[in-house]
Amino acid sequence: MWQSSPPGSIYDYIRVASFSIGPDGLIEQWSRRAAGLFGMAADEAIGRDPVEAFMPAELRSDGHRRVGEILDGKEWTGLVPFRMPGEGGAHGLAEVYVMPSETADGERAALCIVVDVRALRRIETDLAASQAIFGQSPFGFVLFGTDFTVVRANQRFATVFGGAADDHRGRTVDDYLPGPEAERLGATLKRVMETGESVTDLQLVGPTPGGTGRRHWSMNLYRVHSGAGRPVGVAGLATDVTRRHIAAREAASARRNLALLNEASARIGNSLDLETTARELLDVAVPGFCDLATVDLYQGLLTGEEAAPGSWAPAHRESAGGSAELRRVAHASAVADALPTAVAGSGAPGPGDLPPALGSVHRFPFGSPCAIALRSGHVEAVPGDDMGFVQSTLAVPMVAHDTVVGLVQFSRTKGSEPFGERDRVLATELAARAAVCIDNARLYRREHERALILQRSLLPPGDPEAAGLDIACRYLPGNTATEVGGDWFDVIELPGHRTALVVGDVMGRGLRAAVAMGELRTAVRTLALLDLEPAEVLSALDEVARGLGSPGGGERSEGLGGSGGAQWPSRAAQKSREADLSEVYLATCVYAVYDPVTRRCTFANAGHLPPAVVEPGRPARLIDVPPGMPLGVGGEPFEEVEVELAENALLTLYTDGLVESRDQPLDEGLDALRAVLTGPQMSLEDACDFVLSTLDTRHGEDDIALLMARIQGLPGEAVGDWTLPREPRSVGRARELARSQLMAWDLDDLVDTTELLVSELVTNALRYGEGEIRLRLLRDRTLVCEVWDAGLVQPRRRRARDTDEGGRGLQLVGLLSAAWGARRTPRGKTVWFELALPTGAPAAELSVEQLLSMY
Repeated sequence: MWQSSPPGSIYDYIRVASFSIGPDGLIEQWSRRAAGLFGMAADEAIGRDPVEAFMPAELRSDGHRRVGEILDGKEWTGLVPFRMPGEGGAHGLAEVYVMPSETADGERAALCIVVDVRALRRIETDLAASQAIFGQSPFGFVLFGTDFTVVRANQRFATVFGGAADDHRGRTVDDYLPGPEAERLGATLKRVMETGESVTDLQLVGPTPGGTGRRHWSMNLYRVHSGAGRPVGVAGLATDVTRRHIAAREAASARRNLALLNEASARIGNSLDLETTARELLDVAVPGFCDLATVDLYQGLLTGEEAAPGSWAPAHRESAGGSAELRRVAHASAVADALPTAVAGSGAPGPGDLPPALGSVHRFPFGSPCAIALRSGHVEAVPGDDMGFVQSTLAVPMVAHDTVVGLVQFSRTKGSEPFGERDRVLATELAARAAVCIDNARLYRREHERALILQRSLLPPGDPEAAGLDIACRYLPGNTATEVGGDWFDVIELPGHRTALVVGDVMGRGLRAAVAMGELRTAVRTLALLDLEPAEVLSALDEVARGLGSPGGGERSEGLGGSGGAQWPSRAAQKSREADLSEVYLATCVYAVYDPVTRRCTFANAGHLPPAVVEPGRPARLIDVPPGMPLGVGGEPFEEVEVELAENALLTLYTDGLVESRDQPLDEGLDALRAVLTGPQMSLEDACDFVLSTLDTRHGEDDIALLMARIQGLPGEAVGDWTLPREPRSVGRARELARSQLMAWDLDDLVDTTELLVSELVTNALRYGEGEIRLRLLRDRTLVCEVWDAGLVQPRRRRARDTDEGGRGLQLVGLLSAAWGARRTPRGKTVWFELALPTGAPAAELSVEQLLSMY
């Protein structure tokens, strides 16, 4: 069966031509390939001498001799130089195969087969190069035919997939790759064959021959054509990129870990709450790092115990019964239909055991991986349960400052990549960061609780009460972190139903200012109990402040030098510390004493803002109290101002945080305060809230203390006031006046005691005092009796000897009264005692020991 050879055969590449020579040595036949090779058409070549037409002149004689031998019947093969006809014709070299032949008449002729040597050499070079690529390439090279079977593969390809290179002929992609990957490669081969578009870096995954490991290949595919341009197959260059894939995966894992750590730095520790910090850790870890996670913290840490809950020291190791008590404070899950608490590591649970629930208190068994991690401070790997869905778990102790505060468990479910060494390092870092934040939160909570205790101890407890005053107060610290500051207010009960109102401001902020404030407040209360005048109280308080602000209690220590002794602070360091202390103990203060009988209030000011008062029907005004120097400066006396306040007037004492800020000058703040105080009448509590909410306090810039008092005064029927002449019968008169006043007040139960004590005080005034005597009885929450005379000698309680006939009066006053004392007045002294009002219960009788103590 005849079949035409398709274009692009081997003969097209080597350019084989033919022509024939007749008996006369001239060209008889000239093929088309000969015309193409020599550049001469048939009508030009036939009838010409080939030697004369194509050979150079210097070779023609030898050429005629050779042609003669051929016509004599001799075969010949050789290389023949030739030249294209015409001027400037190209030179070439042909390999000629001459075969003798005979014509129809029996004459001798010749048939010549000619090959262009240059084309032949090019084919040889191309074949050698092709063979080198296949045989010497370090990459796997494979050629698929048009039916997508392997036509040829090199030895490198055979080394990877086994056998010799020839053994792979006829194989398909199904012989090398699993089903899905083989289908993908087959579809790609068809597309390349049909479209001619090459494919680069096709990623394929498959097992190695005879092994279970997974290999990764990158394959480049392109269509191969014949010399005539006909597609003859698809060539593939395969490169094993398993190592590169592993490196890329590790790099991606490192980038993911760095991103997780960066996220952890941004998201963990934004709150100072322990449980919130634990939840922030899980928000970062799930699902970015694991599928399930829980956090357990030591119960002692959560309840505020001072001892380290989980130190690594042997003294703090758990007992043989298991770990110390922990509370599960957080859990998270990224797995649908899975309990977040189902994390391995609690030991060997029984069939009915469940993991600890959120908020529950539990212990880990002593030999469990979790208990071991808590004791050792190192990460423990927990294998997954064959019956469950957890593949593996890391039990990571939360360590902060060499102290274990809890345990976090990271778990991955089956189907996820198991934890590696890099994951262990990342888990440790995440737990450590959260542990530091939790420990900081614990320390903050401890300091916060201490600050609250300090603050409560520095301010008056509950709602202060005073005779003739309704009082409301507010305190807002500028330091919201510790809730303490240097501003303070106080309400101090004084003898005679008088009340001291105090508002002060220590320069500076925070805990140091609060400590200084507490010392000054204590000093104020101590001085107030001495019943001094307001100016005297501030003068004494100024001395106290200067003493507190100086190391050594007022004497500046110079520091000691010399060799062989202790190392003392340098002079510069000593001066710096002294300057700091002096600044801390600088303060301003307003001290006022209110007498409800006269409704008069005496003010003294140590560099503080003036009090404000609002009288019924009148606008608010500032009381003009001369501002002295701040406490701690010294050198200047303080002045007093006495003001009579109207009934139902509103007195307001405050600190500068209420009226001054960075954006509001002091004058504007004082004007705003007066405007607010002149507003509608309301209860004191509502008035405090109204002032704070209306004024632009810019809270947080400074502390605010606000004390508001509504003036009530004692009614006239609650006061008994008499003046007695300086004579013996005044003692009896004083007893009669006291008896009749108590009977009018229905205080019959106090008559006998009051008569006895009044007679003792009046007798002492006659015996040791000067001038006329004044007796005053006050009834409010208690009964107060005051005896005034012009003498300056203060009474002194003493123990009488057995032979003494007197000296037991003040002892009797001390035994029978609830309180007693004496104070100086501008023109003498006042001795007073106080009795509790009867409650209906029988009065307590003096014991024998108390009675005998007077003798």
